[in-house]
Amino acid sequence: MADAGLVAAASRLAKALTPGDLDHTLARITAAATEVLPQVACASITVLHADGRLETVAPTDEVLWGVDKAQYELHEGPCYEAATETAHVISPDLATDPRFPRYAAHALEAGFRAQAGLRLFEAPRSQGALNLYSRELGAFEDLGSIGELFKHQSAMAIEYAQEIHDLTEALRTRRAIGQAIGIVMERYKLTDQRAFAFLTRLSQQRNVKLRRIAQELVADVEQQNGQQ
Repeated sequence: MADAGLVAAASRLAKALTPGDLDHTLARITAAATEVLPQVACASITVLHADGRLETVAPTDEVLWGVDKAQYELHEGPCYEAATETAHVISPDLATDPRFPRYAAHALEAGFRAQAGLRLFEAPRSQGALNLYSRELGAFEDLGSIGELFKHQSAMAIEYAQEIHDLTEALRTRRAIGQAIGIVMERYKLTDQRAFAFLTRLSQQRNVKLRRIAQELVADVEQQNGQQ
């Protein structure tokens, strides 16, 4: 792609990938893929969780639920490989691709003749890949600079959204633990330090995270107050 084309694409990406929460960001990435990348009919993101579970998020077309699922079940296809094994998988002609003999029939039935899988992120608890689908034979043979630009911009957007998500969760946890300490202090006439120690011991005895203990205690008190 010419430099002018890259500049234009970068501008469109900057507008499309606006900061937001994680779900919003993932949805904007798949939507932007269909708007900015050439020959893309629809897109989705596959997330590989720490327990090995594969999940489709933010598909731009309902047909992708079934197409992605077929790859997960068969352990075959650009979508599956990009999320689990190879970071960059291109198949310009699914019908003749020897790597995907079983999956190809599902893709062709859905009207897709070419597909690409691009690893977007790798986190301690998960990793994910962008799935690009085309109805044009020979698509994605050379994503080139625009493909690298899109991956870079998307990864930055996800990292920012994940930081916001983690911060929000941390604040919620801190608030819940603070509320739980207050409840224990009032109920058992303890100091804040002894109340925290009580919750910590309870967490250890039940082998449940302190956050969960706090949330359960707060929810129980709110339920009791609602019944009065």
